[in-house]
Amino acid sequence: MLLSGDLLVRGGVSLAGHFRVSKLVIGMTVVSLGTSAPELVVSLQSVFSGHSDISIGTVIGSNMSNIGFILGMAVMILPMTVSRITARRDAPVMFLATVMLFVFVRNGLLDRSEGIVFVILLVGYLVFSIGDSRRIHRKEPQNQIIPHYVLWKSILLVLAAIIGLRYGAQWLVNGATGIARQIGISEYAVSLTVVAVGTSLPELATSLVAAIKKENDISIGNIIGSNLFNIWGILGITASFRPININARVSHIDIYWLLAISALLLLFMLLKKRIKINRVEGAVLFTGYLLYLVFVFV
Repeated sequence: MLLSGDLLVRGGVSLAGHFRVSKLVIGMTVVSLGTSAPELVVSLQSVFSGHSDISIGTVIGSNMSNIGFILGMAVMILPMTVSRITARRDAPVMFLATVMLFVFVRNGLLDRSEGIVFVILLVGYLVFSIGDSRRIHRKEPQNQIIPHYVLWKSILLVLAAIIGLRYGAQWLVNGATGIARQIGISEYAVSLTVVAVGTSLPELATSLVAAIKKENDISIGNIIGSNLFNIWGILGITASFRPININARVSHIDIYWLLAISALLLLFMLLKKRIKINRVEGAVLFTGYLLYLVFVFV
């Protein structure tokens, strides 16, 4: 899976050069959409088979995992400098998406109209981010990225990486879910933990490789973009097809944990002049995620 993550980073950076956008935008679009593919598959399958608990649980658990487990672990290994655009624009938008989810699930149902609002917001934000990045690059041609591969090879690398990440994560999820159910763990707890972490493994592999390669924009863009896509894209697309019933535990407990860890990440970015997430802050995020896991199973 780390090999697939490496391919995705290399192909993504090269695509940024070809399309004249920033690595951050590629991290938030191509990379995050690719690494979030497992969550979309799980969510659609779950809702259409009558298991909406798995759908909403996977998204909340995956977003918790992305911030606490993946970003926390990556930063503990290598502290990460965050671009000002990420801290001042993208992270607040991710937090806004989380707040909107909090508001929408309070009545126990994510309906079609709310799902459509999510999808429209996601498309609008991606179009704006891509357009803004291209405008900045036109003004600063000296900062443009030189592609390492021709366009067709860059696309091939990204597609091969996405396929490898998707099937690697799916095999692990299937095995771990079977074991968890055999020892009596509830379906919802499985979705919050085993399935969520399993479907987040593509983000983990990609973010770790990106951090090691000093491609911080790819790493942080992947996390923020994935969380945005999980809420506005996965839940939005799924609810647009079929309304999602919300477990009472989601609206009264789990969504508060997600709000808290998202707010914590936002504070780490906003309360500094030089935006760098250090090892201590990574450890705080990671500890918060571990406490959440304890809470889920107690």
